[in-house]
Amino acid sequence: MSTSMSVPTLEVRNLRTQFFTPDGVLPAVDDVSLRLERGRILGLVGESGSGKSVTGFSILGLLDAPGRIVGGQVLFQGQDLVTLDRQSLRKLQGNRIAMIFQDPMMTLNPVLRVEAQMIDAVLAHSKVSRQQAREQARDTLGMMGIASPDERLRAYPHQLSGGMRQRVAIAIAMLHKPDLIIADEPTTALDVTIQAQILSEVQKLARQHGTALIWITHDLSIVAGLADEIAVMYSGRIVEQGSVDAVLDHSLHPYTQGLIGSLPSNNRRGQRLRQIPGLTPNVLHLPPTCAFAARCERVAQACLERPEITEPVAGHLVRCFHPVMSGHAEVQHG
Repeated sequence: MSTSMSVPTLEVRNLRTQFFTPDGVLPAVDDVSLRLERGRILGLVGESGSGKSVTGFSILGLLDAPGRIVGGQVLFQGQDLVTLDRQSLRKLQGNRIAMIFQDPMMTLNPVLRVEAQMIDAVLAHSKVSRQQAREQARDTLGMMGIASPDERLRAYPHQLSGGMRQRVAIAIAMLHKPDLIIADEPTTALDVTIQAQILSEVQKLARQHGTALIWITHDLSIVAGLADEIAVMYSGRIVEQGSVDAVLDHSLHPYTQGLIGSLPSNNRRGQRLRQIPGLTPNVLHLPPTCAFAARCERVAQACLERPEITEPVAGHLVRCFHPVMSGHAEVQHG
């Protein structure tokens, strides 16, 4: 196997991002490590405030002050993005790496036709004629399953439905067939049917073009049908990581089990929804214990310290002193 083939599209090593606020230092991303191969999809899951979106922005170099990466590496095809200057990073952004935002209007300019925005996006990174750029834009809209692409190109964003705007935003991200896309809950506000269609198209595009994709969401049911692997975040740290089947069928961390148990589909009709007791801790004032300890039914003396990532089952990582080993031999901790 050649060296280029063995290098993952993305490898995040011990990433730490902090926000320097008047009230103190907020560790939004704390010791996060991820690896993503070509054409693979990773679901990054967790409650609001868990650090998912900040992780995505950190990887792509889109952090604004007072946020700052204070440690770790973000290796894109072996190149550390953290060390790049702004100009070198901008050559990659929108070209080899792209982001899809929750609100498509963060991508789309309301006063410009779709055509103008997509053509400009092509010309920013490719030396082609405007006609060739327009053809590329039209073809990419068609690739996203958008009917009458010529008509959509002539439209302004406000003339499109919410689902169509999001499809156009995803098409803009796909214009250069990037090697890496990070999608930050882009289908949350959409009708379930439209959401399913977009997820199917995105999954197909990732497979066809070898694009590595991180799909950020709070909804486990989305990544169940979309992703190859899942990483579960809590209070800025990854608490469980593995294949979709392993994490959803044999979750090890009590927090992951709580997320799965609170899905409406896992509750009997007429019964109250199960939920994780308590609230997420204030990240500004995290206790020197396991961050989940105050909400956990399995809490014990060992949980007064902060757990490190372990691999009690091959390929299945967990940050917990007492993982739930149902279906596996119980591990002993000293």
